[in-house]
Amino acid sequence: QWQLVESGGGLVQAGGSLRLSCAASGHTLDYVAVGWFRQAPGKEREGVSCISNNGGSTNYADSVKGRFTISRDNAKNTVYLQMNSLKPEDTAIYYCAARGLRGCPAPMSTEYFGAWGQGTQVTVSS
Repeated sequence: QWQLVESGGGLVQAGGSLRLSCAASGHTLDYVAVGWFRQAPGKEREGVSCISNNGGSTNYADSVKGRFTISRDNAKNTVYLQMNSLKPEDTAIYYCAARGLRGCPAPMSTEYFGAWGQGTQVTVSS
């Protein structure tokens, strides 16, 4: 059974950086795409970034392009989200999710991802 655990969230000032990790257990990530989503208070969960099983394809929400970078280390069964130039509007709970297919969906909707982590809080102060 899939288990995904996010870590690396915290409180940071605007302009700062954080690196989120998503560690998987119970199943290899080698054959699945993994996405990062976020949910701010009172808002719907939105897709942030996705990476295909072999890392050959990535996509990003327009709001994070040029600031966030998704990567993966299949040997460690872990996916990362490097977040730079953080803004207060990036404040949210960040979730990673695995999809039962190799490629990333478009659009990046929650319905295409079947296994979810518990989330990690990211707070960006102004």
